[in-house]
Amino acid sequence: MTQLKPPPVSLLDKYYGDEAEAIYTGRVRITGGEAAHGRASGIVRSDDGSLEAHLRLPVELGGPGGGSNPEQLMAASYGACFHGVLKLLAIRSGLDLADSTVDAAVTFARDPMDGLFLLSAEIRVYLPGIDRACAAELVRNAERICPYAKMFRDGIDHVVALAPEHESPPGGEAA
Repeated sequence: MTQLKPPPVSLLDKYYGDEAEAIYTGRVRITGGEAAHGRASGIVRSDDGSLEAHLRLPVELGGPGGGSNPEQLMAASYGACFHGVLKLLAIRSGLDLADSTVDAAVTFARDPMDGLFLLSAEIRVYLPGIDRACAAELVRNAERICPYAKMFRDGIDHVVALAPEHESPPGGEAA
């Protein structure tokens, strides 16, 4: 069995270029499931088969609960990335964050500006045994580097497009 290792610290090295350089793209497909509604009963599958999540509306949105929801998945993604950046920064600084934890929350809310919806996020970092000033600097630097933190702070380039009529989903139902 292969021993799992963190990514190389060189991932923190600055990139200099005129355009974004893609490193990795995660792809998932969402289908509607029993209620034919992605949020209420959807199934999320990754193109490599390593992720399959059954979505359910949480009780707070009038659903039965009992499954994952987009906010949990976003919080998991944000928290995992932030924790990873913290660990790389600590390794680079010669610090051991063996007992570090990150709690992430993503809130689905009503938007007072347009009456529709918005997301907000919160990260809480626990770094036991690390000097408070050093811990604060690590968190500040992680917030500056973590692409999820940057997305929540600055927005994200995105494209929303209707697939051409003649184009069928690759692989049918699965991603």
